[in-house]
Amino acid sequence: MWVGAALVALLVAGAIAYTVFEDVGPWDGFLWALDTIATEGARNTPDSVPGEITWVILIVLGVGTLLYALVTAVELLVSGHLRTLLDDRREQRAIDALTDHVIICGFGRVGRQVARDIGAAGERYVVVDARAEHREAAHGVGVRFVEGSASDDAVLVLAGIERARAVIACVDSDAENVFITLSARQLNPEVAIIARASNPDTEPKLFAAGAGRVISPYRTSGSAMARAALTPQVSGELAVTPEYRLEEIEVEPGSGAEGRTIVDVRGDAIIVGVRLADGTFLPQPASATRLHAGDVLLALGQVSTLTRLEGALAPQRA
Repeated sequence: MWVGAALVALLVAGAIAYTVFEDVGPWDGFLWALDTIATEGARNTPDSVPGEITWVILIVLGVGTLLYALVTAVELLVSGHLRTLLDDRREQRAIDALTDHVIICGFGRVGRQVARDIGAAGERYVVVDARAEHREAAHGVGVRFVEGSASDDAVLVLAGIERARAVIACVDSDAENVFITLSARQLNPEVAIIARASNPDTEPKLFAAGAGRVISPYRTSGSAMARAALTPQVSGELAVTPEYRLEEIEVEPGSGAEGRTIVDVRGDAIIVGVRLADGTFLPQPASATRLHAGDVLLALGQVSTLTRLEGALAPQRA
């Protein structure tokens, strides 16, 4: 970029100098400067001393700059940088065409599992991560990828935050997840934000930053183990097909679902059974069955459907 700017500056300065010192028109001055830098020799040498000085300066600086520009262009073509730039532009155009997609911030172990599950459900998504090795891994499996920190507003804009339906903040750092949540909420007040919290003390901070749901991997895995022990017939969630899952979802205290009926909250999910808080199991419960804190629904549906149901059964934000 600076090489081109330097060449333009030399041409303009040379044209002005020839116009002033050699008493020629602006166009002839420009052609004379171009002829000097290109070393064609199609024009005579200047008649005045200032013109000759200009001529020498353009030869020394102009030829060197031009050769450097040519070498840089050849290196760009040979090393494959141009192809990389074209691939990046093509990928960015594909991302710009997305709407109602999911932005996954972080492509570590958690982020890759999230990407697999969302892809299996047929949803479109974009991965944002600052690590170059993760970019290579993402491209290896055909994932749309934006390299950069997800807490950077400009990076989220490149990922299409204004058009996204959800943002999943699942990088390894809780502090980074808080910043991602703040940035995403500021750029799109309507987007759903699901954030990861390794430390329980981070959960209220994430809610305050604008997260709609906060997931603790340790709490989630512990709850899954407890459910597996209590109900060995269903191990937390079961992948029936790549699109459908059978999952146990608890009505948490403070949820807006308390006191409401199954038909009011189930959406498109199929409620196979309900384990009441007292341990009683109701297979194929009636739609008019009222829910209370501690009840656990055995629900069948697509990932997006079960995610919405989980949100309906989660505690309401103040």
